[in-house]
Amino acid sequence: MNRLELNIGDCVTAIYKTGKYVGDITNIRDHHYVVRVKAVLTHPQQGDLHNPKQTDVPLFHERRALAFREQANIPKQMVKLYTEAVPDYQTSLKESLETLYNSLKDDGSDYAAKSKQQLENLKADYFRS
Repeated sequence: MNRLELNIGDCVTAIYKTGKYVGDITNIRDHHYVVRVKAVLTHPQQGDLHNPKQTDVPLFHERRALAFREQANIPKQMVKLYTEAVPDYQTSLKESLETLYNSLKDDGSDYAAKSKQQLENLKADYFRS
């Protein structure tokens, strides 16, 4: 395999479901890295992962971002070395949520409407005073 092997302690980007995160590798398994989240680069999309952008599904899932310091098993091919400054978790969470919300603003579909409602609920939950 010509792929760069990563090590415990490396700072990486990791794609988990439809979210993208910055974190540290805390464990290495055969086909996965365990990554501890430090920041959110892309907030997960809402709805059913198996039926993207569909609303006529049994359950339209609310998809939360992984929490600060939460650990997740990420397939090795979805993890890359990260060399930039690590953003603050709360700031990155807010920015990623706003970016996703804004990407749906001009979309008049049922999917966009449902997604925006769920993102509003998540925003209220994430940033309670």
